[in-house]
Amino acid sequence: MTKAYLNWSSGKDSALSLYYSKKQKEYKVEKLLTTINKDVDRVTMHGVRTELLLQQAEELGLPIQISELSAETNMEEYNRKMKEATDSLLNNGYTHSIFGDIFLEDLKKYREDQLKSVGLTPFFPLWKKNTRDLISEFIDLGFKAVVVCTNSKYLDDSFCGRIIDHQFVLDLPENVDACGENGEFHTFVFDGPLFKSPVKFKIGEKVNRSYKPTKDNDDNCFQEDDESWDTEFCFCDLIPE
Repeated sequence: MTKAYLNWSSGKDSALSLYYSKKQKEYKVEKLLTTINKDVDRVTMHGVRTELLLQQAEELGLPIQISELSAETNMEEYNRKMKEATDSLLNNGYTHSIFGDIFLEDLKKYREDQLKSVGLTPFFPLWKKNTRDLISEFIDLGFKAVVVCTNSKYLDDSFCGRIIDHQFVLDLPENVDACGENGEFHTFVFDGPLFKSPVKFKIGEKVNRSYKPTKDNDDNCFQEDDESWDTEFCFCDLIPE
């Protein structure tokens, strides 16, 4: 059994990739790796408070390694911080890195190239699976997640703060991927078959924020889909109980 860590976003795809990895029994997942925005002390992209992230890891029974990034992090800085993290993991005997990516080819290649350069092997347990099948399986397995961020180009603010269930999937517009794989929405998983007990929280206020990519596309952390970042996002604040 190979020693692996899982790139943990706090959302549903990460949770399902962890479930798949444990089910296959080829990988022994011994740690989670997450990036946070140190300026606001929240999970990068998802906007979930670090306190809830730590509770999540505790309920999953796994240690978590956090890599801190600033809001102004460029691609060079991001790669440097990730290399620091992977070097540390390599030195502790980790050989495989697990991701929850489903069909973004450019992102997969980027991860493969970066890991190859440091001597780690990537594993994508959800790769090329049908996203409607995946979200249905996620729900049917008993996982529970709340939408914490929506891209206003695709979804109105009413979707932000909703629980992921079959009705949520039915309500999604036709141009929105069922798993939000194109960045249409992000989630926080708070319960399910991998959890010892649910993570407790209450839903707070919704906040709208606009983001733009850096002017230099070669130095943009989100260059795989630059245009999607010149838009507004709705974030739903989750407050620990």
